[in-house]
Amino acid sequence: MTTATIDPAAQIEIDRWLTGPYDDDTKAAIRQLQAEGNTTELTDSFYRSLEFGTGGLRGVIGVGSNRMNRYTVGAATQGLANYINTAFPGQDVSVAIAHDSRRMSPEFARLAADVFAANGITVYLFSSLRPTPELSFAIRQLGCQSGIVVTASHNPPEYNGYKVYWNDGAQVVAPHDKNIIAEVEKVQSVEDIKFGGDPAKIKLIDEEVDAPYVERIKTNAVNPDVIARQSDLNIVFTPIHGTGITLVPRVLDALGFKNVSVVEAQATPDGNFPTVKSPNPEERAAMQLALDQALSQNADLVMATDPDADRVGAGARNHHGEFELLNGNQMASLIIFYLLRAWRDAGKLTGNEFVAKTIVTTDLIDRMCERAGVPCYNTLTGFKYIAQVIRELEGQQQFIGGGEESYGYLIGDFVRDKDAIASCAIIAELTAYAKDQGLSLFDLLMEMYQENGFYYEGLVSLTKKGKSGSEEIQQMMADFRANPPKQIAGSEVVRIDDYKALTRTENGQTSPIEAGKMGIESSNVLQFFTADGTKISARPSGTEPKIKFYVSVNEPLNSKEEFDTVYASLKAKVQRVIEDMNLK
Repeated sequence: MTTATIDPAAQIEIDRWLTGPYDDDTKAAIRQLQAEGNTTELTDSFYRSLEFGTGGLRGVIGVGSNRMNRYTVGAATQGLANYINTAFPGQDVSVAIAHDSRRMSPEFARLAADVFAANGITVYLFSSLRPTPELSFAIRQLGCQSGIVVTASHNPPEYNGYKVYWNDGAQVVAPHDKNIIAEVEKVQSVEDIKFGGDPAKIKLIDEEVDAPYVERIKTNAVNPDVIARQSDLNIVFTPIHGTGITLVPRVLDALGFKNVSVVEAQATPDGNFPTVKSPNPEERAAMQLALDQALSQNADLVMATDPDADRVGAGARNHHGEFELLNGNQMASLIIFYLLRAWRDAGKLTGNEFVAKTIVTTDLIDRMCERAGVPCYNTLTGFKYIAQVIRELEGQQQFIGGGEESYGYLIGDFVRDKDAIASCAIIAELTAYAKDQGLSLFDLLMEMYQENGFYYEGLVSLTKKGKSGSEEIQQMMADFRANPPKQIAGSEVVRIDDYKALTRTENGQTSPIEAGKMGIESSNVLQFFTADGTKISARPSGTEPKIKFYVSVNEPLNSKEEFDTVYASLKAKVQRVIEDMNLK
């Protein structure tokens, strides 16, 4: 094999790894790729360093500077340890670490623990896999300064990564995110990484965090009497081979739900996710086994959590008797619809509560909050921004709940990230609430639409791989800014929000969008609002080679009998928007 076919920068890095202080197994794996003539894999593995982004690491597992392995994880953790020690001088510093069911997750978690401990930091390491939201809870419960969870969310099996959290239990935001990146970039050599560990500084944890976490989730219940009456609610749950198995059945049982069945074929944690192509509850295929089981046992509710159990998908029988999966906007809306009503009926709305969601999540939530007299704060995409709002209002206003369209929801503020464990609990409760009135979950959805308008959202996700794909995405955004549409699907564009420039243009007037607080900062997002209430959001993904377009339309729903007709009308309207904007 000749090196001429390999990117020159990659070849320099390959030579450095082969001659440097790397272990023999790593060097053997590199030589194996060379012997196979696998120049594509070699180039991709070494042409750059795996980027430590604002949320942490994510990449394919393997050898090389652009892969998840002992050295890239070690370097990232060393940089984070350096920053933590700098940020909390003279303090006894501690971190919490959790991991999911993915390949190498336990090994990466232990490696990170060793690096932290070697840097004088006390480590609380979960003894086995745990959900991401419990890591967030553990940081606050144990008084840690930081924490990480080893996960790649619902990415394919070949991926892993880790997310970084700060002392409030939320993923890091400014200024810590950029400061951590700067420290990680300073780690230029394997010799800079303290792999040695210190067993005395690593403390294994499990039930001492599990039990209080479960108890706090129980406090979210607004109608325990309804749960008691509907304790036989027929629930099917699948963790899709992930961490949800550790706590979802336990939490549902603790609340009083006694008729919960687990999809056994997906109950065992397995990083290969053998029964699905993708362990993503946003995709129907990932929930098919659960849907089949729900159909066979005439279940009231089906729920599925992703591998690190921060997202949940759910479904129920619709008005035609078919099992229908609710999308993230529908479920986020239903949760807020139920919480606002239940809090009102319980006399808990004092005028000092709030809801938070992301700017690309349905405006139905804004409408419901406005009618209830409860502020709804809109943030950039990412739960770290919702957590930022919670932090800034702590002690002033009480957080009811919130969410984002990508199947992530949060109820209460004892966790500061999306929480599928607590979400499963509240989804079960609101389904019990519906059944207590002789309704299904889908009936409750239609009731919400009748009261507030039928909002329907469509998502177009365009994948543009490689350098040319990245350039194409940036050009699309530049074109939208240079020549914004005057009308979309026959309706005039009356407002444009540009979160990169932090400007709002409305009626020919441009005004600033306030940044620096409440989950808003400069970000490459554009939103177009039309006269008929349509909203289109354009956002390049921060973690994948994609650009996403979120389309939201709405019409009144006067009766449940009109549901199918209005639904068809809204779907057709979304399609007209997609075609008119040439989103392909």
